[in-house]
Amino acid sequence: MKLLQSIIYFTNHWQSMFVSMRRGQGGPIPKFTDYNLWKAIISLDELIPVGRKKLAAICGVGEGSVRTMLRDLEDAGLVTVTRDGVCLSEKGVGYRNRVYMETRFVAKSSLTIGEYDCAVKVPFAAKRVLYGCEERDAAILAGALGATTLICINGTLRFPGSDFPVDEDIDSAIRGQFRVKNDDVLIIGTAHTPEVAEKGAVTAAISLMGGLPLRRNLGDMLRTDSAANEVLSLAFAIHELVGGLPVCAKSRDNLGIRIENSTVVDNAYTGDILEEVLRENKTVRRVAETGPYKGIRVVVTPVEIDGKVVAAIGVVDVRCAARDGRFILDPDYPSSK
Repeated sequence: MKLLQSIIYFTNHWQSMFVSMRRGQGGPIPKFTDYNLWKAIISLDELIPVGRKKLAAICGVGEGSVRTMLRDLEDAGLVTVTRDGVCLSEKGVGYRNRVYMETRFVAKSSLTIGEYDCAVKVPFAAKRVLYGCEERDAAILAGALGATTLICINGTLRFPGSDFPVDEDIDSAIRGQFRVKNDDVLIIGTAHTPEVAEKGAVTAAISLMGGLPLRRNLGDMLRTDSAANEVLSLAFAIHELVGGLPVCAKSRDNLGIRIENSTVVDNAYTGDILEEVLRENKTVRRVAETGPYKGIRVVVTPVEIDGKVVAAIGVVDVRCAARDGRFILDPDYPSSK
């Protein structure tokens, strides 16, 4: 029970920490995305200052948005801003290395439909890919025509869910640009311009990773209509926290996700207890009566922002099964990953 109860403390503590940052902040929503932040971070240097106008042009945002971005980065200790321009701090250099992704413009192929293609490599992320359509949709929302996802399994590049490798000429072209290893993911964004092709590919890659790990507050991360990919990073954090137990999460007005064994097994999920918690705004601990975890004890807790329930997150204690009214430890389920 202590393990399951820890989910409640973690969620509430995490929530209150970010909600406290919201107080006193107002004004319009900044018109920039994770892609723009990523572009700013990888474009900055620790020694040579970059001016705000130049940085705005590089990131494809207005000067007002770049001021907000820099304030966020400065508050996080990632940049230093002087009259000469903006430089990465020592902490910022480490952060840049964490979020850096290889990007290359590649020749058009039968895999894509745009005039320009840009490929991004996401190392060791194959287990996070479900069908590939999720990355395509993220790229389209970013303005691209689409994106194609490839994963490297047993040394071959293939489509998600397929046992057949891509054509040899496509494989060779990609390997000519990237050093590909097992479990790597390649996302190829396609668009009418090279800039949008890159934006689509990188946005899809960031979405696959669960979002850029830098946000101003919880409200930026979770809303009542947050999509499954927007609750992904929090759900994966809790999945790790509770030793790899299955985790379910959804926003109030959208379908959510189910995670098992560090893999998203359902990206359009909901359940009776999740919906109950969203309606009642209270933690529920009981045996599930329906769904994939029927007969297993779950604990589901609401996530509340500014007095409003925006999401629900639950942990499934598959180590125990309900038999004859008693909970019996399942010896076949590992206590940790």
